[in-house]
Amino acid sequence: MVHKNPDQVERMIRALSHEDFDFYLHIDAKAEMSDFVHLAALPRVYFIKKRFWVRWASYRFTEAIMQGVREILTTPREYDFINLLSGQDYPIKPVGDIYNFFARHVGFSFLSFEREGSNWWSHAIQRVEKYHTTYFDFKGQYKLQAIINGLLPKRKFPLPYTLYGGPNGSWWTMGTDCATYLIDFIDKHTKLHRFSQFTWGSDEFLIATILMNSPLKDRIVNNNYRYIDWSEGGANPKTLTITDAPKLRQTQKLFARKFDTDYDDEILNVIDDSLLSSRTRVSA
Repeated sequence: MVHKNPDQVERMIRALSHEDFDFYLHIDAKAEMSDFVHLAALPRVYFIKKRFWVRWASYRFTEAIMQGVREILTTPREYDFINLLSGQDYPIKPVGDIYNFFARHVGFSFLSFEREGSNWWSHAIQRVEKYHTTYFDFKGQYKLQAIINGLLPKRKFPLPYTLYGGPNGSWWTMGTDCATYLIDFIDKHTKLHRFSQFTWGSDEFLIATILMNSPLKDRIVNNNYRYIDWSEGGANPKTLTITDAPKLRQTQKLFARKFDTDYDDEILNVIDDSLLSSRTRVSA
């Protein structure tokens, strides 16, 4: 999922270069495609054809993710996993170690989530129970949103499901069995699509909720193997810098986010030199 910094995206792709890894890029429709077309010259790089104009925290982001999954599943190539990354992610283990980890866990999926009733859900439940207009873009929308929520009763998730989600729920590595189930489910449940248009931050809970209420739930590991730092509070994780290098050396995660080379590019140099150049053990 890419919206800026084509050079940083290229660097990530090169760091993850492996003969059994393919890369599918969804370029946000707000971004200039001409800034990214040169990436197609890299080995095993493809573009998602249908691009979405993504609004932060809106269901548009979830739609773009699912469109990417949908297009990958229709290619003639067969995969064991679909691994969702943003253009601001980066590997923090050697690519061979990452490959070997997933080769040992074919048949599993890796998501991070909390069950409904947890501390995170005590405030996140309003994402479901209130009407949100982030999917749209019109003058006065948030005033209208406040009026609607003041007049109408709380919304209810349209299926008799326990909710699952969390602050790290957006990013995952999914077996293609889960991916196929997810897309088939979304395509069949049009009322869920309509409901989700009026949620906030659905990428952090909708996919986990669908899959953790599915027959595949016992093959889902509650760990997405991403290092993400929420210590600064707020709606976005910390942008990692050179000061975070010691923590990245210690973690058993496979990937980290988020990075911004416009803000600090030295941290990626350190990762390349000290984390990706030597083998490290990743525990199961």
